Amino acid sequence: MKPINDKLKIFIIAGEVSGDVLGAKIMREIPNAEFVGIGGQNMIDAGLKSLFPMSDLAVMGIVEVLAHARTLKSRIQQTIESILVEKPDIVLTIDSPGFARAVVSGVKKRKLLHRTKFYHVVAPQVWAWRPKRAKKYAKTFDKLYAFFDFEVPYFTKYGLDTVAVGHPIADGLDKYVQNEQHEKIIALVPGSRMSEVKRLLPVFQKTVDMLTRCGYKDYKFVIPVVETTEKYIRNNVKKWTVVPKIVPAKERYDIYANAYIAIVASGTVSAELAIMHIPTIVVYKMNPITTLLAHILLRIKWVSLINILMNKTVFPELLGKNANPCAIMDSVQQLSLPSIRRKIMADLTVADDKWKHGAQSPAKLIASDILAI
Repeated sequence: MKPINDKLKIFIIAGEVSGDVLGAKIMREIPNAEFVGIGGQNMIDAGLKSLFPMSDLAVMGIVEVLAHARTLKSRIQQTIESILVEKPDIVLTIDSPGFARAVVSGVKKRKLLHRTKFYHVVAPQVWAWRPKRAKKYAKTFDKLYAFFDFEVPYFTKYGLDTVAVGHPIADGLDKYVQNEQHEKIIALVPGSRMSEVKRLLPVFQKTVDMLTRCGYKDYKFVIPVVETTEKYIRNNVKKWTVVPKIVPAKERYDIYANAYIAIVASGTVSAELAIMHIPTIVVYKMNPITTLLAHILLRIKWVSLINILMNKTVFPELLGKNANPCAIMDSVQQLSLPSIRRKIMADLTVADDKWKHGAQSPAKLIASDILAI
C-alpha cells in the first residue's frame, strides 16, 4: 500500500462517452489522487485536464479505424510520451481496448517505467470472437476489471488478475424502472459516434414518416444527443417532415422512463433500456466491409447485451441490410402487442440480478481496489 502522505498519481484514459462517465465516477471515489490523461466532459468536470479531445478516439469499425489511422497513430505516440514524462503509479485505461493495448505496449517497450501498474476497465469481448485474444491482454495488463462473472475465466486462464465489479450502467438506474405507465413517446437514439449517426439518421427519418402515416401520428419522437453529435443532428432533423424533439444526454433517462418504445443504435444504451424495462428495437448499420468481416468473425448470435446475458432474443435486433424502415416499422407493431410487451417485461425482470455485483457500485469497487495497492 502506498504511504498515506504520498499522493497517488493515476494516468486515466477513456475513449468514448460511457468510459468518460465511468472514469469521472472513479475519479470522484479517489479524491486525494492526482489525475492526468485523456477524457471527455465528465472527466474534465471531475478535475481532469485532457491531453487531447476524447473524440479523436471515438472510432468504431475496421474501415473507420483505417480511415483515421494517421490521427490514431499520432495520438498513441503522444499518449506514450506523456506517460513516460508523468511516471504515474497506475495507468488506468477504460474500454477502447485497441488504443489501450497500443499505448501500454508502447510504454513497456521503452522500459523506462519500473513501478507503474497497468490496469484496464471493461473486459474485451473475447467471448464474442477469438477467445485466445485474452492471452494478449494478460501479457499487457496487470489487472482487469470485468463487468460480469462469466467474463472472468477467459482471462484468469492466462494468469491475468481479473475482478468482476458489475455493470456501471446499473448504478442508479433502478429508480427509473418503468411500470405499465408510459407516455406516447418513441425514443430515437442514433448512437454517440458521428459515423453511426450519419448512417442511422436517414433510416430514422424514413421510419418516423412511416410511423406517423400508420397509426402513430399522436406519438412524440425524441432524440437524446451527446455533445459531439448535437449540432449535426439538430441541423439534420430540421429537414424532416416530422421534426423530433432534441434533448441533451443528461435528460435521457427521464425520456426513456416515459417512453413507449425505443429505437436505438447497438451499444450501451440498449443495456440501459433493458435495466429500465423499456421495450427496445436495436438497429445498426456499418460499413459493408466491416459488416462482412463481423459475420465471418463473430461467435455469438446477438449484439445487444440483454440478449447475450439471457441467451435468447429479448430485444429484436435489425442489423446491416435489415436495419431498414420497413423492418423497424414491423418491429414497432410487434412491440405494441400487449402479449409481446408482457413477455419482454418478464424477461427483463429475470435479468435484473445479472447486472450488479454486490451492493457497492463498480466505481467504488474499482477505486477501493486501486487504493489497496
